[in-house]
Amino acid sequence: MNNFLILILAVLSLAGCQPKSASVPAETNDVNTPLHLLRPEYPVMYGETTPDSIKADMDKVYAYLEKVTPAGLEQQDSDKDVVDFTKIDTNTVFKKGDFRLISYEWGVTYGAMLRASEVTKDKKFVDYTRTRLDLVSSVLPAFRALETKYAGYRSPVHSVLHPQALDDAGAMCAAMIKAQRSGVLQKDIQPIATNYIDYILNKEFRLADGTLARNRPLPNTLWLDDLYMSLPALVQMGKSSGESKYFDEAIKQFWLFANRMFVPEKGLYRHGWVQDMDPHPTFHWARANGWALLTKVEILRVLPEQHSGRAALVEQFKKHVAGLAPLQHGTGFWHQLLDRNDSYLETSATAIYAYCIAYGINNGWLDARAYGPMALQAWNAVSTQINTEGQVEGTCVGTGMGFDPAFYYYRPVNKFAAHGYGPVLLAAAEMYELLATKKYVINDSAVQF
Repeated sequence: MNNFLILILAVLSLAGCQPKSASVPAETNDVNTPLHLLRPEYPVMYGETTPDSIKADMDKVYAYLEKVTPAGLEQQDSDKDVVDFTKIDTNTVFKKGDFRLISYEWGVTYGAMLRASEVTKDKKFVDYTRTRLDLVSSVLPAFRALETKYAGYRSPVHSVLHPQALDDAGAMCAAMIKAQRSGVLQKDIQPIATNYIDYILNKEFRLADGTLARNRPLPNTLWLDDLYMSLPALVQMGKSSGESKYFDEAIKQFWLFANRMFVPEKGLYRHGWVQDMDPHPTFHWARANGWALLTKVEILRVLPEQHSGRAALVEQFKKHVAGLAPLQHGTGFWHQLLDRNDSYLETSATAIYAYCIAYGINNGWLDARAYGPMALQAWNAVSTQINTEGQVEGTCVGTGMGFDPAFYYYRPVNKFAAHGYGPVLLAAAEMYELLATKKYVINDSAVQF
C-alpha cells in the first residue's frame, strides 16, 4: 500500500471518529423543538409595532409633505415669489409642489394633520394645516377681485369661490371648520364655509326625492364617494353653528344613499347606483367603501349623543366593519375590489379602514379583542408602503365609476396619488392613540388585545 493511500485512509478514519453533532446539525423536529413557537416568515411586520415606530412614520410623511407643498405664491412665468398680496395679479399662482393645496384629498390631509397633533401633542402637524388654510383665506379677496374684473379668468382659488361639484366643497369645508373650531386659524373662514355649505345644500344636483346626485357618467347617478364629499361638512357646520338642521340633513342623506347602495348580505356598499338601471352595478370598490366608513366616523364624532339618528348609525358602522373583516388579506391589506381576491392590494383604503376600526375601538363601538389585531395588522401593512422619502406607495389614482371589473382591476397606482396621504396620517394617529391606551401581547404567537 503506497503512502498516499495510507494518508487518505487515515483522514477518513479520523473523520469517522468525530462526534456526529460536531459535523451534522440536529434536524428540527417535534421532539427537540417546540414547533408552535417557530417564527413564521411574515411578509409584513407582525406584533412588533410601538407608538414610537408609528410616530417615526408620521414624521417621515410630514417631512415629505412639508417639503413638497410650499405655502406661498409665485409668478407663473418667472417663479418669482409674491410676498405682498396687494401685488397679486392674473399671473400669480400657488408655488409649485407635488400636490395641490386645494382639493378634496388635501381636505382629508388637513384634517389628518389636526388629528395627528391632537394625539401626539406635536405642534408641527397643526402648524401645517394652519399655515396653508390661512394662506388660502388671505389670498381669497385679491383673487375674487380679479375674477370679477376679468371675465373668463379662473384664479387658483376658483373652486373655493365658485364650487362646481361636491368634490370641490365637502372635504375642504369640513377641514376648515375643524381648524376654526380648534382655534388654530388666524383668519376667519366662516364666509368660506358658508359658501361651501350653500353649494352642498342648494346648488348640487339632486334626485326627485332630494338625494345628492350627479349626472355623470350617466344621468341620475349616485356615487358612494359623495357621502364623504358632503356629509362631514354638514355635521361640522351643525357643530359649529349649534343648528340641528345640518345634523338632520346629514342623517337623511346618509340613509338615502345607504338604502340604495348597502348590500346587507355582504356588509359592503356598491360603488355606484344608477336610476332606472337594472340591475345596478355591484362593484365593491375599496376606497369608496372607505369613504362610506369614514363618513360614518366623521358624523358620529360630532353628532349629539341624544340625536335620534345616532344609534342606527353606530349599528350600520358595526355592520360595515363586520363585512370588511373576513376580506382582509393575510398581509393586512384589503383588495382594490373587496370581494375579488385576484385584484391588487391597495393602500389608501386599507389606511382608511385601519383608522376607522381603531377609532371604533377607541370610542367603545368595537371590541378591541375582536378587532384590535385586525387594525394593528392593517397599520403594519400600510407602514410598508411609506418609502424612505416619506412618500406613500400603492395608492390607486383618482377613479371614476366603472361598469366592468377590468376598469377597477387595472387602475394605476402612484406615489403622487394624493388620496393616500390623509388616510395614512389618520391611521397612524388613531393607532398611536390605540396603543397608548390599550396594550397587546403575543400569546401563543398571536397578537391578543
